[in-house]
Amino acid sequence: MSKSLTSKNPLQEIGKVAGTHGVRGELRIEPWCDSPAFLAGFETVHLLGQPYKVQSARPHKSLVLMKLDGVDTVEAAQMLRGSILYIDRSGVELPEGRHFIQDLVGLSVLDGEERIGTLYDVLTAPAHDVYVVRGEDGERMIPAVPEFVKEIDIDGGVIRVKLIEGM
Repeated sequence: MSKSLTSKNPLQEIGKVAGTHGVRGELRIEPWCDSPAFLAGFETVHLLGQPYKVQSARPHKSLVLMKLDGVDTVEAAQMLRGSILYIDRSGVELPEGRHFIQDLVGLSVLDGEERIGTLYDVLTAPAHDVYVVRGEDGERMIPAVPEFVKEIDIDGGVIRVKLIEGM
């Protein structure tokens, strides 16, 4: 589930068109972010290599209902089903301590000074994310909570963790 591109790409995967809503071309978007409200706050999104102006967007349960300029019928909306939704990440300021998954995947993971592997994937679970780390001794799953994840240094290419016995 590592919804990642290369870090040099200015576009960020942020969700997927899950289906349509109503008859006027509204889309049901499955968000790939912390909350549907975050996704509902953008003025422009990209689908199939094209920018679209967002006419309206609102959270609806775990989804976002979104109306885009030029998508005015259920048939036009249906053609977008399954498409990946992108935003231009250059205008996004994340809160302190928050990171895009694509920036985390590939970082070295250290327990103290010992390298235990590379972050391979980030699983989104109801309580918290889980880091999937691949190393020489196999795969580990580390809850992405302050008890275990002590530091994330994107510029240094490192995630520092404190493991307990059995991890």
